[in-house]
Amino acid sequence: MEVRYFKEPSRFLNRDMEFKVYGQGGQPCIAFPCECGRFYDFENNGMVQAVAPLLEEGRLLLITVDSIDRESWNGEGPARPRIEMQERWHNYICEEIIPRALELSAWNGRVLTAGCSLGALHAVNLYLRRPDLVRGAIGLSGIYSAAYFFDGYMDDLVYRNSPMDYMANMPADHSYIPLLRDQGKLILCAGQGAFENDALASTQELTHILRNLGVNVWKDIWGTDVVHDWPWWCKQLPYFLRNLLDTGN
Repeated sequence: MEVRYFKEPSRFLNRDMEFKVYGQGGQPCIAFPCECGRFYDFENNGMVQAVAPLLEEGRLLLITVDSIDRESWNGEGPARPRIEMQERWHNYICEEIIPRALELSAWNGRVLTAGCSLGALHAVNLYLRRPDLVRGAIGLSGIYSAAYFFDGYMDDLVYRNSPMDYMANMPADHSYIPLLRDQGKLILCAGQGAFENDALASTQELTHILRNLGVNVWKDIWGTDVVHDWPWWCKQLPYFLRNLLDTGN
């Protein structure tokens, strides 16, 4: 499997940002690490090895990116500067990473996104906000309300990054609804074991909100032995990715 490391300047974040690319071509998938995680966490915790057959078959190009959660979702200080940093990072992903992923993969279509824990929120938020760029998403053990991270603080940018809020209020005739109904799949998965209670409840609630809008959601609830940790995400990611890769671009 080909592995490439990149460190490139971001005009949105005004700093160099690191990411790794696994594979040689195929459907690009942007992968987001856990809370406060780094671009190398997927490799170090077995996730890259778990999807190695898809990479070696040339069906998948995996791009693992850095978070800036310590400055945004998990930062200290006033909420507004933190959510402004999150919005700059969102623009970095949309305007810099996604075009780079398409260039590196020579892919003529939209990307996939995937993430676990807080990374699941990033993956799903990107899919719901930009279905013109993202055709499917996998959220593993995610919490999809910004209130969980901002202690109930709400403004225009927090709202924009809180799927359970903006989707609950989205009008049925919004221009993105047909895209969300007709394109690939949104997959929301949670376990019922240790440290999964909040993710399980959030997964159930967001699924209900989206289905009321006619948005296709594959909700998959795993057993009481399934805990909030990498070994289970290593089982879940290849299982769901194979399904998304079979749905076209």
